Order: sequence, then structure tokens, then C-alpha cells
Amino acid sequence: MATLVRIAELNQWIGQAVELRGWVHGRRSGGKIVFLLVRDGSGVVQCVVEASNPDAFEPATQIGHESSVIVEGSVRADPRAPGGVELAVSTLRVVQAVDNYPIARKAHGVDFLMRHRHLWIRSPRQCAILRIRDTVIRTIHEFFAARGFVRVDTPIIVPGAAEGTTTLFQLDYFGEPAFLTQTGQLYLEAAAMALGRVYCFGPTFRAEKSKTRRHLTEFWMLEPEIAWTDLDGVMDLAEALVSELVARVLQQHRSDLELLGRDVAPLEQVRPPFPRITYSDAVELLRSPATHSRLREELERHCAQLAAHQRRLAELEARWSATPKGWVQDRLAQEIQELREEIAHLGQELETRALHIEAASSFEWGQDLGGDEETILARLFDRPVMVTRYPRAVKAFYMKTDPADPRVVLNVDVLAPEGYGEIIGGSQREDDADRLIERMREQGLDPAVYDWYIDLRRYGTVPHGGFGLGLERFLAWVCGLRHIREAIPFPRLMGRIYP
Repeated sequence: MATLVRIAELNQWIGQAVELRGWVHGRRSGGKIVFLLVRDGSGVVQCVVEASNPDAFEPATQIGHESSVIVEGSVRADPRAPGGVELAVSTLRVVQAVDNYPIARKAHGVDFLMRHRHLWIRSPRQCAILRIRDTVIRTIHEFFAARGFVRVDTPIIVPGAAEGTTTLFQLDYFGEPAFLTQTGQLYLEAAAMALGRVYCFGPTFRAEKSKTRRHLTEFWMLEPEIAWTDLDGVMDLAEALVSELVARVLQQHRSDLELLGRDVAPLEQVRPPFPRITYSDAVELLRSPATHSRLREELERHCAQLAAHQRRLAELEARWSATPKGWVQDRLAQEIQELREEIAHLGQELETRALHIEAASSFEWGQDLGGDEETILARLFDRPVMVTRYPRAVKAFYMKTDPADPRVVLNVDVLAPEGYGEIIGGSQREDDADRLIERMREQGLDPAVYDWYIDLRRYGTVPHGGFGLGLERFLAWVCGLRHIREAIPFPRLMGRIYP
């Protein structure tokens, strides 16, 4: 009897009979042979069905894309095949035959794919992203366990705001107003006073009416909180975490990154120390003529790249018109679709880059850094850059005022290179009850709602701090994704809640 194995394990079973259970990812015929590509979530293998085996050959010639199958056969080495092995099929059982699978090999637009997200995640690209996501999550837990942190699960339904009242999702809680959490931080601070080093990892919600490539209304956030630390301690931990996460992805997912078309050279530069600059330094960089000159050079390169893409598109469209219907034409159509999307993206970049340069030259101290400014700054460094000490007026009430300069707070934003912007935001927390109440009132918050939080400053206060890492933004950077929507299995965006 054949042994049931996963495709990822096949190279350990060469010369032996095995059973696979999976879905048909592709099919092609070669006379008296049918080649089936079968996937099972761990990998893809080529299954060879010969005409001399009619019980398997006949269904193999008819089977549709994403049909579910059970296959038995002998594993043999073949360096030309995916994974270096293939399966010589002895039996093929069709569990369900599929006709007209909605996501065909022809090109599909993003809206179509998003409406069929439940099926789109079966594609090799989406599976690669989800595998990398899983590794990042496991590494996060290992990283903090190795450093003596305790995981604490914080509430999703909360009585008030932590990151500003304008981005709250309100709900009715048995007749009382309540909200979906923006962060677990406030509750983590309570846990840190009990356990010293803690973290939470879970979904958070922002009702921000934004449709940019960096925004989701529901996303996952990692948040560590540490008692007896200062801003430098917070930055050291963030730097170590990002470095380890990137190293683990490079170690375990080179083939997935290659499938995604991700240039790994920039990721290989991600190692300590990260550049650390102040917000004031950042303002000077934004207004610097040298920065503007560098941005204009990038603009020229983008113009040349756009022209090259347009020439390539014309060539592909001519080839598509001259190609008979079939898989070759479908493949060309997909390439044309992807190239059109790239051209549209570059066109948008060209339209906005000049505006970015103009806005940067007139950026005033005291403004918050937005996505455009973060993109400009991040492009100036070959690894993540840490920007510290933002103006007090644009940051959250819980951030500690810098004793050396009361205009700013002791915070840090970590900006990913290649224009991906903020992936971490953190700070040293205000540990004085009176100053905390003052900051709440400055921002129009009622201290009575946060009386339990203020208690943490009344009973055994200590210097402490922490940060939040947005998982999807981190994945978008590491995977080289253009839009954050691919970094989560079922994205929730403004105007999209299906499926």
C-alpha cells in the first residue's frame, strides 16, 4: 500500500510508491503521455500519466483546472521537474472534476481577483506570500520567547480611543458606545507593570477613509511593551526584531521571493546598525537640494523605464494578435495585463513625483510626516531608517515629552527602504500622571474614561516603552508588493468587505 506523503517531502521517497492528495494546477499532453501538475499546499509536482495505463490516462486527458485528485505512483528523480522529482502515476482517482474554473490562465483585473479572493489565494504567487507570512509570525513568537517576553491577549472591544478619535469603528455594546481596538498598547502597559516584558499580536482596526496602497481597515499588529526601558531600549529591540525577521525570510524563502520577482539584494543589506536621525534632521533632508537632485535623477530613470515598457507592450500586443488561441496566447495576455498595470503604476509615479519634490522643498517643521515624505526619506537609505523625536502636537497623548526639548516627544518611526515607509511606530511612554492628564486634555480626551490607565502612573510607575509593527506593511516591503491588500488572506478595505 502506498504511503501518504506531502509533495514537499517527495525527495525523501525516490524509488518508492507514494500517495498524494491535492488539486490539478495544470495539464499538458504529449501524444501518449499526459503531464499533470498537482499541488497540495506544500508544493507542486509533475505527475506523468502514460497511455499504457488507460484507467488513469483517460481521466487525465479530461480533468479540469483545480479538480481535486488522489494520485498514487512511484517517485523518480528528474532535475528538470519542479522540486527535482516527478511521479510516475499508477492510479488516479478524481474526487471532484471541475469545469470552467473562474480564474483561468487568461488575464484578470484586480477587481475580479479581489471578488474571487477565496480562489485567488490558491495561485502560486498568493501561496508564496502566505507562506512567508506564516514564517514571519512564527519567528515573531520565537524572537520574544527567547527574550523572556510573555504573550498577553488584549481586548478587541474597548471603551475609548488610543490613536485619535477620528479613526474609530463604533459599535453598540448593550446600549453603551464602544469601539473596535486601534491598539492593545494601553492594556499591555498594565501587563508590563505585572510581568515586566510582554507582547500582544492580533487584529486592530482603523476607520481611516483612505484608499492608498498602504492602508487596510483591519490589520494585524505586533506590540511589545517593556518596563524599565527608555527610547534607546525601544529602538534596540525594534532593530533586532526587523533584522531577525528579514534574515529568517531570506533563509527559508529564497524560492518564494524569486517567484514573487523580489530583488533580494536590498533585503541582504538589512542588518544593524540602522541609521538614526531626528525629525529635525528629516526636515532638513526633505528640504535639501541634494535630496531634490537625487529625486530628479530617479524621475529620469522612471521616464526611461516607462518608455521601455511601452515599447515592450507594443511588441507583446503584436505577438498576441498573431498568435492562435490557446495557452500561448493566454500567457501573452497575462503578460500584457501585468505590463499595463506596471505602466499605469509608473505613470502615477511620474505624475506625483514632481509634486513630492515641490512639497518636500516647502515642508515646515511641525507638520507630521505623511506617506509622501516617508517615501522620500526611505529612498535615501539602503536599510531601515529610524526617525525620532517628532513634534509633540502631532503625536499621541501617551508619548513622553522630551525633557531636553518640550516641543518634541521621545518616539521613533522605523521607515522601510525602497519607498515603503513606516513599518514600526513606538515611543517611551509618559510615566507621570499629571503630565499624562494634561496631554489627554490637550487632545480633547476625557481623563475619566482612562482613569484605570492613569492608575498605572499612580501606583508604582517606572520608565517604560514599546512599539507596534504592522504585519501587512512589513510583508509588503519584504515581498516587494505594490499594494498591501495581497499581504493578508482576506483584506478589508474602504468599500470592500466581500468575500
